[in-house]
Amino acid sequence: MPRFPDISPYAHAVSHRVYSTLAERARAKNDVIYPLHVGDTYRDPIVEARAERQLSSEHTGLHKYAPVQGEPALIEAFLEFVARRHEVSLDRDCVQVMSGATPGLNVVTQVLLEPGDEVLLPSPFWPLSRGVIATKGAVPVQIPFYTRLDEPDLDAEALLESKVTERTVALYINTPNNPTGRVVSEQVVDAMFRVAKRHDLWVLCDEAYEEIYFGPTAPKAVWKHPDVRDRAIVFHTLSKTFGLAGARIGFTHGPKSVMTAIRGMQTFQTYCAPRPMQFGAIQALRHGAPWVAESRAHYEAAGRKAASALGVPAPDGGTFLFADVSALLRPDDHDCMPLLERCADRGVLITPGRSCGEHYPRWVRLCFTAVPPAQLDEALERIAPLFRAPS
Repeated sequence: MPRFPDISPYAHAVSHRVYSTLAERARAKNDVIYPLHVGDTYRDPIVEARAERQLSSEHTGLHKYAPVQGEPALIEAFLEFVARRHEVSLDRDCVQVMSGATPGLNVVTQVLLEPGDEVLLPSPFWPLSRGVIATKGAVPVQIPFYTRLDEPDLDAEALLESKVTERTVALYINTPNNPTGRVVSEQVVDAMFRVAKRHDLWVLCDEAYEEIYFGPTAPKAVWKHPDVRDRAIVFHTLSKTFGLAGARIGFTHGPKSVMTAIRGMQTFQTYCAPRPMQFGAIQALRHGAPWVAESRAHYEAAGRKAASALGVPAPDGGTFLFADVSALLRPDDHDCMPLLERCADRGVLITPGRSCGEHYPRWVRLCFTAVPPAQLDEALERIAPLFRAPS
């Protein structure tokens, strides 16, 4: 029960400096900074989707509140996208436009979680997911997972099962995964679902990278599995797929039994997503497919180049590499900070692995889509020697 001048204990679970704190060090020694710690793209979205193309003359009341659920034309465009991409017809009433995936997860956790509840959070994970759960007074149960998928004796079901308690409420799944770039196999997904069904868990499906895959065919969305359609709550965002991170547009959908409550909670959070950019999002969804395909090719090339420079496997998808740098550290180094400092001294910022899970202090995350190809080449040339283990 905090009173002046104290704050809620849950607020201490997050920091406004989620990523590296090394920017000042880098700026002091370099004229050019390469922000490979930021999960964004250097590519501008299609012209029709850009902010400057949304005109009051074309959209009556452009700067007024949008309907809480979202602009009807945007919902229709999203339904069309899902039908094309996933061959699923969603119920319009089960879709909610959000101000991106982060507010979407925030709203959903407000609806589902109480203080003390637990969410199974396979790691490494998107850094903000842990904080969103923790600020509700719930417990993100971190389980080293995506980095273990190649272990021949890994029993994914038993691993998750061992972390379930009477307070477990939900399981969080992200594939393609931020930060490992792994696409989870259907066999592993099935194992995850068996745990969710056995214990009546909600399944939170993070689809942020659904269109950024590097195999010959698109991976099957986990939420399409018939065993979890009744309990899957899904988060889509235009930030990654369409290069619209600043537009703050995303979508959440799930069973009607919970979407009514989610829409009600949304009203008391952000009320509605930014109306001008909802019109831009319509254009991205309806006309952005060629741009997405072109981006996928660019990102795959960048991912392979970065992986080669760092001496790690190329990613299956997504926009990140996640690397174990233990061999580059001294035995008495508690975490990867000495390596990050050496990278910052050369003007390159990357993310400490601990941001993606408490079990990864000696890992780092690098975003290979944050800067244009020429700048990525320069950044990799600067840091590649630092990633060569001493002989």
